[in-house]
Amino acid sequence: MSTTPIAFEERRAGRLAIAADYVELTKPKIAVMLLAAVAVSGCVATWGQPDLWRLFHAVFGTALVAASSCVWNQWLERRSDLLMKRTRERPLPAGRITANGAAIFGAALGSIGVSYLLATVGWKVAAIGAATWLLYVVVYTPMKRTSPWNTAVGAVAGALPLLMGWAAMGAPFDLRAAALFAILFFWQFPHFMAIAWIYRKDYAQAGMQMLPVVDPTGVRAGRQAIGAALALTLVSIVPFLNAPLDGAPWCVAAALALGVGQLLLALRFSMRRDDRSARHLLWASLVYLPAMLGVLLAFPIL
Repeated sequence: MSTTPIAFEERRAGRLAIAADYVELTKPKIAVMLLAAVAVSGCVATWGQPDLWRLFHAVFGTALVAASSCVWNQWLERRSDLLMKRTRERPLPAGRITANGAAIFGAALGSIGVSYLLATVGWKVAAIGAATWLLYVVVYTPMKRTSPWNTAVGAVAGALPLLMGWAAMGAPFDLRAAALFAILFFWQFPHFMAIAWIYRKDYAQAGMQMLPVVDPTGVRAGRQAIGAALALTLVSIVPFLNAPLDGAPWCVAAALALGVGQLLLALRFSMRRDDRSARHLLWASLVYLPAMLGVLLAFPIL
């Protein structure tokens, strides 16, 4: 009798560990930032007065579709993940979750997510969600083994969910919507170039054709980081131009400060091409996006 509570706790701990592994498959840290961007997009589309219920539906449905794409990404890369030090302990390569289990989980999340979006916020949002899934899973993930252009394709897939938040509000796509898409698109290049440089040996061992693998000197990665950071700085002020709000000058100043700060670190990385400068650029990108989303969210109330 005395072992019964212990056995129960062990079974409970085992179930919690399995649940945690399934959650890990969805890459929740990435999802949180993406969903925040979707929510901000809905707010910007309505000048700070979104239909909160529709916005909730858009965010929740996007979360399901994004989670599915992350699961399938890891399913497709489970063998190459085993070759890389930073990914070999993920649930699939480590053997804590079976490939069939992950496939079923990913398929369920994706089908439920697209169906939910279709039922709650309409076909346009559901179509963008399905297109994002296909681009990320079917095109981007296999392309990582064949071409350094995979980063550009992945950046498109990463930025498309912003349009889901916009479309869910029923707002017409305009210059502001294009600018939001461009902000998230260009942001990904300095971010990914820094990651790809830091883990270039891992990527090379796994056969991933990231730019620092194709060009070990880092010259092309540095140039790409600079070009994208510069473009990001320019497009980040577009949502505030010709806006009928008093806070526009302050938001333009904040956007420029964030952009120039990241651009300077991209220049430093391009000149030094070492792990320290790459980590500084990575940290800058992790600060930039939530800060920029905060500026966009605060704009209508300034």
